[in-house]
Amino acid sequence: MNPSTSNSFSSESIGKLLIKQAVPASIGILVMSLNILIDTIFVGHWIGSQAIAAINVVLPVSFFIAALGMAIGIGGSSIISRALGANDKSKALITFGNQISMTIILTIILVFFGLIYIDNIIPAFGGKGTIFEPAKIYYRIVLYGVPFLALSMMGNTVIRAEGKPKFAMYAMMIPSVTNLLFDYIFINIMDLGMMGAAWATTGSYILCFIFIFWFFISDNSEMKALALHFKLKRSIVSEITNLGSVTLSRQAVVSITYLLMNNILFDFGGETSVTSYAIISRMLMFALFPVFGITQGFIPITGYNYGAKNYDRVKKIIRISIIYSMLIAFFVFVLLIGFPERITRMFTTDQLVIEKTPTALRWVFAATPIITIQLIGAAYFQAIGKATPALLLTLSRQGFFFIPLIFILPLWHGELGVWMAFPASDVLSTSLTAYVLHKEVSTKLILKT
Repeated sequence: MNPSTSNSFSSESIGKLLIKQAVPASIGILVMSLNILIDTIFVGHWIGSQAIAAINVVLPVSFFIAALGMAIGIGGSSIISRALGANDKSKALITFGNQISMTIILTIILVFFGLIYIDNIIPAFGGKGTIFEPAKIYYRIVLYGVPFLALSMMGNTVIRAEGKPKFAMYAMMIPSVTNLLFDYIFINIMDLGMMGAAWATTGSYILCFIFIFWFFISDNSEMKALALHFKLKRSIVSEITNLGSVTLSRQAVVSITYLLMNNILFDFGGETSVTSYAIISRMLMFALFPVFGITQGFIPITGYNYGAKNYDRVKKIIRISIIYSMLIAFFVFVLLIGFPERITRMFTTDQLVIEKTPTALRWVFAATPIITIQLIGAAYFQAIGKATPALLLTLSRQGFFFIPLIFILPLWHGELGVWMAFPASDVLSTSLTAYVLHKEVSTKLILKT
């Protein structure tokens, strides 16, 4: 048996299999996160601190549209993993073709309207005052590349479902490395400012898409979709939509969170507070990259074994994934709590930002060691095709708890209350997820074993 194929999900030792899946995913996320960090550093030093805030305004809009691809990818990949586990190759191929069609149609529509209403969207997401013009320049160009990013994010999840994590890792590394190279050329050498930063990002998205397209037409992929597979099938579209709504809803809430945070923080401290949040949001993407890698590795393994009715392996995967991710998260927590000022200085020389950010950073990451339970728990229900609990648990952290808290806590603590909302929502959502996951494992999986 070729251990690189999806069949290995049912045979290899769980610890070894999880590492094999998680390490490439973690490396890919690390490189992507480093790209975001270094890109922010380049922009901050070569253009200015307001450019960091401008990019932070645009990210939730472009990422939400691109997240359609990820949502369709994760929803469809859950179907593909379970179909492959049940030896139903036909369903896997139809699902893959439908994923491509859905991604192209939906992202093009959203990009079209996103460009039409550009002058309304940017201020709504906090692009006010001196932030507006650089944000508008960046937004317009980046949106042209978003359909390519969406197709890449969709394809990347399918590559993982096939059991090819190294190719998924390469796909994530390509835009990260090329974006930095383009940054240096367009910003530092050609002095194109925000326009250069935008074209660097868009160019990297296109190169990533080219690589993923090559993967699926090469001999490396099992997914050889034919023309008949691209015709939308109602039952498949419905299942992809139900499962993908978890990811899309999460990104929608993230985008709403950016909108609210940028506006609330602008009211409290102007551009300085918005810039602090931009730096912290980069660290949120970067700091837990190994945990996100474990989560991405966890999903296809769990889905495959659930589809194959190997419920004992499913329980072991849950336990081992939580243990591994908690150990890593604790190490990350120690580093972030210990060196917040040094981290801030990497991004900017603006003294006001340097003074404000470290305290906020400590509060934001205060509950990091336990949040892994929430991430793995929500991912489990998505992996096994249970859309409703997956959706509710995914939304619990930011939607049900965080957003109300950023309005409530500032009434007593001002701007500090905004930062306190992060650990408070982490504790509440983790407690809820731990209860639901324990109930599922101790009843449903035991009864099926």
